Amino acid sequence: MPGIGVGTEARILLEVGDGTAFATPGHLAAYAGLAPVTRRSGSSIRGEHPPKGGNKQLKRALFLAAFAALADPTSRAYYDRKRAEGKEHNAALICLARRRVDVLFAMLRTKTTYQPRPAAA
Repeated sequence: MPGIGVGTEARILLEVGDGTAFATPGHLAAYAGLAPVTRRSGSSIRGEHPPKGGNKQLKRALFLAAFAALADPTSRAYYDRKRAEGKEHNAALICLARRRVDVLFAMLRTKTTYQPRPAAA
């Protein structure tokens, strides 16, 4: 995947393994601390906020990989779209990292390498 070097790849594989421990990409994102958390108490719901927990080393590796992937046109377009929606820089990077978790999960599940999408004609 664009933005993932040898060291980052090793860290991700060390923390995730072969991915069989996670049923869905959402479970992997929650484990990494990239999925939003809803704060509830009784009948009041206070909205979603970034999690404080999760695997800090995995979250850092995915965040840095998302930052490095801004050189990739597809990743940059997604980041720019999130910025246009009003998200701050770090929030847009977290969104990009979360999206890349979906791709990573699919790669681990199917045991394939990264294949970029062909450009729309």
